[in-house]
Amino acid sequence: MGDAGGGLDGFVVDQSAVEHTLARALQSGGEFAEVFVEDRSGISAVMDARRIEELSSGAERGAGVRVIVGDTTGYAHTTDLSERGMLLAAEAASSVARRGGGSVSSVQMEALGKSALGKSAPGKSARLSGNAGAELEGTRLPSEVPKALKIELLSVADEAARSAGGAVSQVQVGYGDSRRKILVANTDGLLSMDDQVRSRFSVSCVAMGDAGMQTGYETAAHTRGFEMFDEIDVAELARVAARRALSKLTARPAPSGEVPVVLAAGSGGILFHEACGHGLEADHIAKDASVYAGRIGEQVASSLVTLVDDGSWSSQWGSSVIDDEGNPTRRNVLIDKGVLTGYLWDFVRARSDHRGSSGNGRRQSYRHLPMVRMTNTFLLDGPDDPDAIVEGTGSGVYVAKLGGGQVNTATGDFVFGTAEAYLIENGRITEPLRDSNLIGNGPEVLRRIDAVAGDFAMGPGTCGKDGQNVSVGCGQPTLRIAGVTMGGTADG
Repeated sequence: MGDAGGGLDGFVVDQSAVEHTLARALQSGGEFAEVFVEDRSGISAVMDARRIEELSSGAERGAGVRVIVGDTTGYAHTTDLSERGMLLAAEAASSVARRGGGSVSSVQMEALGKSALGKSAPGKSARLSGNAGAELEGTRLPSEVPKALKIELLSVADEAARSAGGAVSQVQVGYGDSRRKILVANTDGLLSMDDQVRSRFSVSCVAMGDAGMQTGYETAAHTRGFEMFDEIDVAELARVAARRALSKLTARPAPSGEVPVVLAAGSGGILFHEACGHGLEADHIAKDASVYAGRIGEQVASSLVTLVDDGSWSSQWGSSVIDDEGNPTRRNVLIDKGVLTGYLWDFVRARSDHRGSSGNGRRQSYRHLPMVRMTNTFLLDGPDDPDAIVEGTGSGVYVAKLGGGQVNTATGDFVFGTAEAYLIENGRITEPLRDSNLIGNGPEVLRRIDAVAGDFAMGPGTCGKDGQNVSVGCGQPTLRIAGVTMGGTADG
């Protein structure tokens, strides 16, 4: 992109329209106002039973205007990106904000119909200057890649999964890409833009045998263009998913009770995202709905644990140049060698607390208000050897892949499913285990980590919070938790 100080280099709105919209919000009584504009497009394809079941593309554009008066927030969103449409949104958001009461309310402008615009009042303005966001040099835009080439990737993965074993009975392969151009401006004079390109590929397999139906899943996703497939072998991705399903056909019941658990590199990042990361988001802290509230400077984890959230890490699934409030993403160390050092902040909450944003204001789309969210959250490498960690575990469970889970941020209690796990006997990984649950408490798990290797790996995910979904990355090296409750069916 070019210099943001001019005509926004062909963006879907004109800079003068943005400035007039912010000025109208102030003239209507707003103390602070923000405009968020989004231009999104993408394609998705699904192959199921060797047939293309879905091949769709879509595009949408829209803008949201946020106005704050005291502790009350008004928000209006519209698909009308003309200056008139955005001015109407500013007036609607301002009207809601002026009602007071400390609430947060949203208005969908398409439902309001047409209304007359008042004349601009003199004396209030919003002059903008800022950065132009990301450059796409070296990016192979998926929109310029023939659909036939994307379909070929699905076929290659489908064949590889089916060739992994005769017991593989079903294969579903998915491809998706998107391009999201955003502009954020506010009455503090900020103007930021970003151009985000993402690519995703997934394989899901079902294997049938004496143990019934077993499933396996694997995915690759990055904030990159089609060049991702120069490095990602979709056939190998498919073989991993198939092997995961096939291994469970001979699986034994997982043990029950408290056992040592070794998490393979990249497999358990979701645990720390859910069980720890959400509790470090400032909205939970402000509501005193987190076990980490008021504990800055305290030892909350093993000294082997350093937890980081980094939205600036190039090409990871949760990465971007700016967050959805226009602030640069950055590396935030949350726990340093076991000591709690910070929380995650969005701009408006940080502003009211007289501190800077950590670059963690995120939203699903222009229809949504931003909130504080994680980006790429991970544990740093430690001093141990991954093989030595397993060898030093007399008996326990080796989790090669965690599934989904849930956490209570107020208590830290969590439940996570295992998607691929094995028994550890006499320091060796032996028999596969049926899917089970890990049950525990986030702060307690952090304290019980007694070994961390140097083989760090990342994985992609989707984080849901208050009805909004955003892309995130999760990661960690191989590590051991001295004891976690396993909700299996075998005797402990």
